[in-house]
Amino acid sequence: MPHRTPAHHPDLRLARIEQARHSVLQARGPSPAAWLDPAIERSWRRCLALGHEPQHAVAFQPVSDGQLKRAVEASQPLLNVAMPVIHTLARAMLHTRYFAILTDAKGTALQVHGPVDRHDPVARAIARVGVDLSEAAVGTTAISTTLAEQQAVWLHRGEHFFDHTSMFSCAGAPIVGPDGQCAGMLDLTGVNVVEQPALKHLVMQSARSIENAMTLSLSHRWLLRLNWPGRVLGDDNDGLVAVDGDGFIIGMNRPARDMLGIHPAASGGHCSEVFAIEPRELFDAARQHRSEMEVPLWSGLRLQVLVQPQTAQAGSRSSPRSTHAVPLKDHETALIHKAVQDAGGHVDEAARALGISRATVYRRLRSRKPGA
Repeated sequence: MPHRTPAHHPDLRLARIEQARHSVLQARGPSPAAWLDPAIERSWRRCLALGHEPQHAVAFQPVSDGQLKRAVEASQPLLNVAMPVIHTLARAMLHTRYFAILTDAKGTALQVHGPVDRHDPVARAIARVGVDLSEAAVGTTAISTTLAEQQAVWLHRGEHFFDHTSMFSCAGAPIVGPDGQCAGMLDLTGVNVVEQPALKHLVMQSARSIENAMTLSLSHRWLLRLNWPGRVLGDDNDGLVAVDGDGFIIGMNRPARDMLGIHPAASGGHCSEVFAIEPRELFDAARQHRSEMEVPLWSGLRLQVLVQPQTAQAGSRSSPRSTHAVPLKDHETALIHKAVQDAGGHVDEAARALGISRATVYRRLRSRKPGA
């Protein structure tokens, strides 16, 4: 029987990328390229419209000192909460030779973390704080495509626009602030590494964790945790709504906007405009330490809502944990639960990863009851 190359074989993947490059970048065909993510193809065509050519050199130029200073100052809410999340995700890709880059909404690198090979001139050029990684500057990358398309992407080798960047493999996801606007993006990049498309899932989860931490860091009186009936509250999938003492919504994460049907460009308004009950009923439940309750929306839908008073001073830089409105014990229990999930249910492996005993893991798992 003739030998058949599996559809997921690396050589076939690279051959299909080369076919797409020929179709779009050489033949300049108007039709969609087969085997190519439409978001990547749109980026390629934007690069061509800017006058870029694949064979041109890429300089990886830094922005000016003044621009970097302004970018860092404007990104303080992002920078204050991002690094603990980035340190955690680094454990997941410890032996892959990928590193993390955090940028602002314009593509200026704000933080670099991970195993950057400083002897490799290409890695050394891109992995610098202050370098301009926008689409206009460096063509199609996970960073530029994520920011232009506002969606998570995975790019491998020749899916990057310039020939000079075809040794990269990278995943990116946008980070949306509590105001609904893009605050930046998180990128995971490797140079001449094995393709790891699972990193797209990792970077999406990590971006969501950063978004949640930004919402929790707001100075608020009440935090509303939301989810659909039947779902267990207490993880990164919750909608988070930060509310002031008068019941006005001062910020929320993306899941909350999706559940409440609030457009990213719109402000949250007052709780009474969203929930079809008197706001005092929500806050009285928190004062009485009641658990979550089902709450009707004016849309006719219903959500589970758990109202929590703020338990720490928002914006405090003394500890990453101090920005969370979740009690410390509950936060630690959630981390243990997630570690066990990540370990496929193997308590021993989770305990080793966390540096605690098996007995502590079992005790915290028993203490976590649905809705608690």
